[in-house]
Amino acid sequence: MTNTPVRNVVLVHGGFVDGSGWQGVYDLLVRDGFRVSIVQNPTLSLEDDVAVTNRVLDQLDGPAVLVGHSYGGAVITEAGTHENVVALGYIAAFAPDKGESVNTLIADPPPGAPVPPILPPQDGFLFLDREKFAHSFAADVPSELAAFMADAQVPWGVDALGGTVTEPAWRVKPSWYLVATDDRMIPPPAQRAMSERAGSTVVEVPGSHAIYVSQPRAVAELIKQAAGS
Repeated sequence: MTNTPVRNVVLVHGGFVDGSGWQGVYDLLVRDGFRVSIVQNPTLSLEDDVAVTNRVLDQLDGPAVLVGHSYGGAVITEAGTHENVVALGYIAAFAPDKGESVNTLIADPPPGAPVPPILPPQDGFLFLDREKFAHSFAADVPSELAAFMADAQVPWGVDALGGTVTEPAWRVKPSWYLVATDDRMIPPPAQRAMSERAGSTVVEVPGSHAIYVSQPRAVAELIKQAAGS
């Protein structure tokens, strides 16, 4: 068991998926004595997802590391100002500044960057093209699991992408950032730029956007670093 002052970890998923993808990370952290909570974002709006995350943080008995993957990074950037949060963990995640949203961060992709296969909105919700899901989102996940993830997509509300951050928690709290170097959803150069701006402690790991599924040990190690600091 690791001797760290912070025993609580809260995990926040991103768009198109739910919290079950965190199970590998959850199992490793629980084995090391952490109390792990997993937020189930409705992904209807940023404001609503922040409220859901805050309700989980309210129930904790002490300080926590708040961790977000992908769009979950926008959620923890806003929710991370909660008094129980002492450190932030970004896993191939968006880290918006004040007044920014996921929409503004993806508006001007680097030249030659892969374009995520997001389908046109349906009734205000987005999906990834299921035939291209594995290649873009989960290239290093076992094919059967990647196919399941594609067929189990959670509708991602357009309002969630457009939700702007009011007070970015990374400006006042320490952060750690795992860059997935083979990511085809959020270009690695964009991840590096956001992590540098946030002053994060950075670890780079070869892996897809679904690195929290494919390489739970690397993700858990980063979270333990944040908890130990």
